[in-house]
Amino acid sequence: MDIQPLISNVQLNCHISDARHAGNYALCVYLLKMREFYRWEHKYPFSEKLSTDDIGNWLSQREELWEEVEDEEYHSIQINDETLDPFDSAAINQALNQASSQSETSNRLIYSGGYGVKDKPHFFIAELESSNTINGYAIHISGKEYARDLSSPPAMSHNRTIYIRRESFKRLIWERTDEWRWNKPENAMARAIRCYDFDNDLEGALSSMTDNELDAAVLHEIGEIQAGEKLEGWQQMMSDISFTQAEIMARAVRDHYADTLHTLPTLIENNNQASIHFYFANLTNMRKHIFPSLMIAYSQWCENRDIKPIKQTVAKALDHWRSIAEQMLALHQQDADVCHARIENLVNNSHI
Repeated sequence: MDIQPLISNVQLNCHISDARHAGNYALCVYLLKMREFYRWEHKYPFSEKLSTDDIGNWLSQREELWEEVEDEEYHSIQINDETLDPFDSAAINQALNQASSQSETSNRLIYSGGYGVKDKPHFFIAELESSNTINGYAIHISGKEYARDLSSPPAMSHNRTIYIRRESFKRLIWERTDEWRWNKPENAMARAIRCYDFDNDLEGALSSMTDNELDAAVLHEIGEIQAGEKLEGWQQMMSDISFTQAEIMARAVRDHYADTLHTLPTLIENNNQASIHFYFANLTNMRKHIFPSLMIAYSQWCENRDIKPIKQTVAKALDHWRSIAEQMLALHQQDADVCHARIENLVNNSHI
């Protein structure tokens, strides 16, 4: 199978999505994402300093392309004789598997098309590195990416299928560690970085950190699925409160629910100290704000190396965040048009 037309088609859908949603980012975030998108597209290593002029010219050309495609509908995916909906990942991957089995020289591919933050569509196609099933969850780990959009979330899940993107994860870690190096504050990221040899072997440290964090990402996605199975109507609520403070709060609450349900208990049980530091390094300001007791427990662990405060805080918080998520859904069911204000009030009065 000639995969180039397929890659071009997926990338076109990525361009359409970016054209419609790139304006969601603050200017500084947008420029940083575009810089790393340029690095990926031109295959520059992380250690290479990029030309500001070259990025500027490329950015202007990319924005012109976005203007041309913004109003196009998302294109169907063509695999051999099949024409498939770009959001039907299961059918597309089944067709890719069949095409791969018919060709001894074809690399196995993995595809995903779905919705992320603020209902932005995300598409990617990549080499399939591995697939396995854990406790009924199908987990696909991808390698080299052939087509992706601007934000390229490193982990996604749909129903009981989890997509983990190694290349995007490595890029995310690079961005986080590179940002830390600007001022080198003594914080959770500093502690995570010290678990690896970034000073002497940047690429090796990035690879090792990526390997470790892939496991943590699987834990979070399983937690997300388990939480979602208990929160019927969540996606509709999120769609109805898009672009409000309530949306940011709801994502934080669900993430805390998923992580107290599965992610943190497993990291603690496995004594994965590097991943625990990295977990806290990547908590959003909203998540820290509504769960201050978790940050206090983390600080205590850093001081005395006793994990019990975190373990106890997580165990106590599980029922709390499940209850808050359920109350959000109840507020949405009562009146979808005004629920965002009530959700904001609920969360503001539910910090622990």
